[in-house]
Amino acid sequence: MSGGSRPPARATTPGTLVRRLMVVGAVVVAVVLATVGSGAFGGTPIAEAADGALAADATPLAPAVPAFAIWSVIYAGLLALAAWQAFPARRRDERRVDALRPAIAASALLNAVWVLVVQAGWLGGSVVVIVALLAVLAWVFVRTTRVRPRGPLEALVLDGTMGLYLGWVAVATVANVTAWLAARGLGDRAGDGLAGASEIAAVVVLAVAGAVGALLAHVGQGRISVALAMVWGLAWIVVARLTGDLVSAPAAIAATAAIGAIVAVTVAARPTRAERATA
Repeated sequence: MSGGSRPPARATTPGTLVRRLMVVGAVVVAVVLATVGSGAFGGTPIAEAADGALAADATPLAPAVPAFAIWSVIYAGLLALAAWQAFPARRRDERRVDALRPAIAASALLNAVWVLVVQAGWLGGSVVVIVALLAVLAWVFVRTTRVRPRGPLEALVLDGTMGLYLGWVAVATVANVTAWLAARGLGDRAGDGLAGASEIAAVVVLAVAGAVGALLAHVGQGRISVALAMVWGLAWIVVARLTGDLVSAPAAIAATAAIGAIVAVTVAARPTRAERATA
C-alpha cells in the first residue's frame, strides 16, 4: 500500500447501526412534533399553549416573534445531520460522531417531549425538560471541542448544527424559566408593565446569560455557531423590550451588554491562523 493510500473503512458493528438509526428516528420524531407544535395537524401553537405563558409578549425575557424562525434552521440542520451520520461510507473514521450519537438522539427526543409537555399545559414540566435538554447539548458541545472535526462538512453539519442548537436553547431556557415564574405570580405578565423588582431580576438574568455565553465562547475557542444563536435570541429580546408590551430600557441595555460580551469573547477566543496550523 502506497504512503498516500487511505486505510479501509471500519466494519459497521450492530451497535453502530443501531445508534445511526436511533438518531434518524429521534430527529424525525422531533421534526414531526415541532410541526404539530407550530399549529399544524390540529396542534396548539406553542405561543398559545399553557395559557400563552410562552408567547412573545408574555414575560420580560421573551424574545420577539421573529426570533423563533431560528428553529427552522436548527431542524434543517438536524435533518442534515441525521442523513449525514446515517451514510458514513465516505468516512474512514466515525468514532467522533459515534460517541455523540446517543446524546444527539436524546436531545432530539427531549425537544419532542418539551413540545408535548407544553401542549399539555404543564409549564413546570417544560422547565425540567428544557434544563435537561440544555445539559445534554452542553455535554455534546464540550465533547466536540475536545476533538477537531475531520473536515468542513463535519464541522458544518455536526458542530455547526449542535452549536446553533445549544446557543438557542440557552436563551430559550432563560425565557422558559421566566415564563414559569411569571405564571406562578413571581413576575410580571403582559399588560402589567415592567418595573421595580421584576426589572432588576430581568437585568440580573440577562447578565447571567451574557456570562454563560462568554463562558461557552471561551470553552469553545470562539465557536461561531453558539455565539450566533445566542446573539440572535438576545437581539430579539432587545427588540421586544423596546417595542413590545413590556417595555424596559434597562432590560434592553442589559441584553445589549450581554451581546457585546459574547461577541467580544468569541472574537478574542478564536485561534489565530498560526495556532490553527499547529493544532
